[in-house]
Amino acid sequence: MKNFRTVFMGIDVSKNTLDFCIHDSQNNKNYSIKNSEKEIMKLFNKCTSYSSCIIVGVENTGRYNWPLYHALLDKDVKLYVVSPLHLKRSMGLVRGKNDKIDAERIMMFIKKHHYELTPWKAPRLQIQKLKVLLTERNFRIRMKRQLLASQKDYYLMKNIQMQKPLLELNCELLNQINQQIKALEETIEELIMQDKQLHNKAKLMQTVPGVGKILCWVMLAQTNEFKNISNPRKMACYSGVVPFENRSGTSLIRKPRVSFLADKQMKSLLHLGAMSAIRLDNDLRIYYQRKVKEGKNKMSALNAVRNKIIHRVFAVVKNQVPYENKLIYSV
Repeated sequence: MKNFRTVFMGIDVSKNTLDFCIHDSQNNKNYSIKNSEKEIMKLFNKCTSYSSCIIVGVENTGRYNWPLYHALLDKDVKLYVVSPLHLKRSMGLVRGKNDKIDAERIMMFIKKHHYELTPWKAPRLQIQKLKVLLTERNFRIRMKRQLLASQKDYYLMKNIQMQKPLLELNCELLNQINQQIKALEETIEELIMQDKQLHNKAKLMQTVPGVGKILCWVMLAQTNEFKNISNPRKMACYSGVVPFENRSGTSLIRKPRVSFLADKQMKSLLHLGAMSAIRLDNDLRIYYQRKVKEGKNKMSALNAVRNKIIHRVFAVVKNQVPYENKLIYSV
């Protein structure tokens, strides 16, 4: 009779290769294979022949993880996708690295912490498409910012008669990028309109003051339709709008501050949403004005509005009821 056992795997992902560190009750085994679905399935079929439970840890490296995700869809495997920053900060003092060592460190991390983590859930095809489209849009937004910034330096080339031709090329490229951004946004809107679940959630979310299309799309993608992050407090922490206490004994006492460990894009979009909300006639504006009159710092009051927006979005999605704008705010 075969002695089945739990196997822990750490996988270091790169564009062309995957480095595995496999630990069972006996020792560690290291493998390096091509990053393809076929090769991954071969290795996992071999492991399932002698193990009753396979627990896999992998860094979140974006699209390079896709062959692994597709190969494990039908496998009885617990997969944990961990933030690279989380892994880095858990290692303590380390010196040197390579792919083999990284795979071993990921395996040791997942063996120690898998009870505290949430297994990875495969998003629907529509969410995968939404993430790709948003990534492409963000890439073009960054290009647009760079081109606009470079226009400011063209006046320095006036003496050598290069200002006008460079400006014309810059504007031509900007027009093309603007057209592509518009086309991507139209594709995203069409994608959401064609999916009943996404359309319903997006419609409810946009009833909350300050929530526009972009914030709505990014929140749907980052939360996996509110499946991976289903708690507004966790979302607020993820977005960097929750102040944390900073004190030690009686010698170190500082004001609570938000953490820099946050999704910067989400925080930026929430900031723009909060700025928009306090300009409109709604209860969030009244809340903001009341806090400022009480002596609260304006940025702190604005951060509280961001937090309110998150909680209202989660409430309307959970209750499936549009947000009602109440001009008289009640605590």
